[in-house]
Amino acid sequence: MDADGKTLFVESEGGLHLTDHHSHHVHHHNHQLFRQIRQIALLFGVIGVTCFILYHSADSFQSLPHSFYSPRHDQSGNGLVKLKKVLEKAKTEDRTVIITTLNEAWAAPNSIFDVFLESFEIGNQTQRLVNHLVVVALDQKAYSRCLALHPHCYALSTNGKDFSSEALFMTTDYLEMMWRRIHFLHSVLKLGYNFVLTDADIIWFRDPFSRFYSDGDIQIACDFFWGNSSDRNNLPNGGFNYVKSNHRTIEFYKFWYASRAAYPGLNEQDVLNKIKFDPFVSQIGIKIRFLDTKYFGGFCQPSKDLNQVCTMHANCCIGLDRKVHDLKVTLEDWRKFLMLPANLKASHTSSWTAPQLCSFIPVNLPTSAKNNVQQERKN
Repeated sequence: MDADGKTLFVESEGGLHLTDHHSHHVHHHNHQLFRQIRQIALLFGVIGVTCFILYHSADSFQSLPHSFYSPRHDQSGNGLVKLKKVLEKAKTEDRTVIITTLNEAWAAPNSIFDVFLESFEIGNQTQRLVNHLVVVALDQKAYSRCLALHPHCYALSTNGKDFSSEALFMTTDYLEMMWRRIHFLHSVLKLGYNFVLTDADIIWFRDPFSRFYSDGDIQIACDFFWGNSSDRNNLPNGGFNYVKSNHRTIEFYKFWYASRAAYPGLNEQDVLNKIKFDPFVSQIGIKIRFLDTKYFGGFCQPSKDLNQVCTMHANCCIGLDRKVHDLKVTLEDWRKFLMLPANLKASHTSSWTAPQLCSFIPVNLPTSAKNNVQQERKN
């Protein structure tokens, strides 16, 4: 009975049942209660799923420094679509592109960019390679100058940074620019493109592809090459390298960029010299080959054979004006070589008159290497 003495249940063979007087009221009450419980359960379910996603997203980002995922470094959305279009137009049959980077100072008339493009015009079988060159502009004026001279230009913006002026070696802007480039190249690899990265202060004399190794994931030029292409004691230069897109190189560039946090204040080249011996590099199974300065020379260690040299880099040189001067001298040396009779070319009678303003030994060169370089230059 209830409080009013009314019978709520009747007994039958099946047990206790609601009487007809109350069954509709209780059924309606149970329906409302069930609907409320379902709504509460749905709410907690949504909250639980959201927390699960946020937890695992946050956990996955802990493997690299936060700066790697900073919005100002994001290659997504409209920028990624534009990048794909440029790369697709410039690619070779095996999805390889040649990439250089420019700011306003290097792109200005009669500066580095003009000398760089001129080398492709007068080089041996280099004219066709310009069709595969992607110029990555770091500011608006560099982008505008590229569009006036070249078909494949990409504007790479970095919020809060102005890279238009000459970035002196090892200044804050210089470091930011170099690390920005490593991150960009990582994006190119993830899109499935191989690349030849070339600093714009490198002049091209010959098609370099025949001088690349068949088994190297990363092939990198050197400031100083000691004779063995697999010896990691060679001193690499990050301004010229050939990189194939695969899971090993993608992981390596990810690791390279992340390693900046472990070596604050160092540029990407110095960090490379640190991490090339890291166990992780061996663990991912990447094959690194170092390019002989006989073919890929520079002012640090010039090639001595004009019949075989492919590129010349204005390395071991600080200052835009010095670089431009000595690169122009180098181009003039090349023109004179091309005008020689075949027998004089073969006899190696011609030699470089550059560098003139750029020749010095880097201060961070190991003592043993400095001795080797000094002896080499005496000879």
